[in-house]
Amino acid sequence: MSPTGPLTDDGLVRLLTHTGERLHDGEYDRYVSHLDDHALLGLLRDMVLVRRFDTEATSLQRQGELALFAQGLGQEAAQVGSGRAMAPQDHVFPSYREHGVAHVRGVDLTDVLRLFRGVDHGGWDSEAHRFHLYTLVIGSHTLHATGYAMGVQRDGDVGTGDPTRDTAVVAYFGDGATAQGDVNEALVFAAVNNAPVVLFCQNNQWAISEPTTHQARVPLADRGPGFGVPSVRVDGNDVLATYAVTAQALERARSGGGPTFIEAFTYRMGAHTTSDDPSRYRSSEQEEHWRRRDPIDRLRTYLQARGALTPEFQAGLDAEGEALGEHIRTTVRSMGRPSTASMFEHVYATPHAVVESERVWFEQYEASFLDTAGSTGTGEGSHL
Repeated sequence: MSPTGPLTDDGLVRLLTHTGERLHDGEYDRYVSHLDDHALLGLLRDMVLVRRFDTEATSLQRQGELALFAQGLGQEAAQVGSGRAMAPQDHVFPSYREHGVAHVRGVDLTDVLRLFRGVDHGGWDSEAHRFHLYTLVIGSHTLHATGYAMGVQRDGDVGTGDPTRDTAVVAYFGDGATAQGDVNEALVFAAVNNAPVVLFCQNNQWAISEPTTHQARVPLADRGPGFGVPSVRVDGNDVLATYAVTAQALERARSGGGPTFIEAFTYRMGAHTTSDDPSRYRSSEQEEHWRRRDPIDRLRTYLQARGALTPEFQAGLDAEGEALGEHIRTTVRSMGRPSTASMFEHVYATPHAVVESERVWFEQYEASFLDTAGSTGTGEGSHL
């Protein structure tokens, strides 16, 4: 029996079944009709490499090389599918789990780990990749994305008919963020300003340990129409369907049609972060149910049935994964230790009096721990 309420399968856009069989949809087929075997193999490659990154980063955290890591295991299709639907000029505002989107936007994934290792505020050039820095404050970036989209609109980069100019903005957030005021405020501003923004909710069914059923009585996408925002629910483990619904939403945004709320219904197969123990709040039976709906296995099975997945491609992808793993391990372990005072740099684009006063205080505080010349460790200047 299919679940009801916010966990229902009813109304999900789906182009691949969980066993890899192609379904057809009169509304969305046209958005993926141009994806040939080469493009589909590219989507598989993206997902496999992103998962390898996830595995390596989790291992590095367990070895003490990272302070923390937020896994994206199981959400590869939602991220790669939506990310590949974007145009180069589109702009992304992620939360802190969008490693797949970072990958397809050209970010070296080791730069993502600079944040989790604690050596940098972000680690990549957000303007060069049109991919903003990770946001740890739940939901706040949906307002940033909506504001940026309103700026794009006022710059005249929407509805010109020029596919190299018309721009959309995408904000990624989780199911738990929909309970935050910022997300609801973003929906208000997006709707009344007809902003070219796609609000992309990855409903992985767990806001840390709180299930979606404790956050809503109906599917999360139903919230959009209450604000006047068109909404769609998609099988987030189906890379083709995710690509299609995102392409449609981006088309609407770039042409001046306004915002869209997408709920990608997926599952967080790993822990919320490496400090979390999901066995305390969910069952092994539920986890096994979703393992059988693995997004990578689904696409791989489809490609095998088409005869597109050759041993040569698989061998090359395996080698690429090994090379990526080595790159991640070597790069992370070679990251130098920054000065502690560097945390005050690049907080704001211009000098900031409060930050400067905090920097001065911190430097004086840190210096107070240094022993004075000739000190025995018990006199003035020692905190032993």
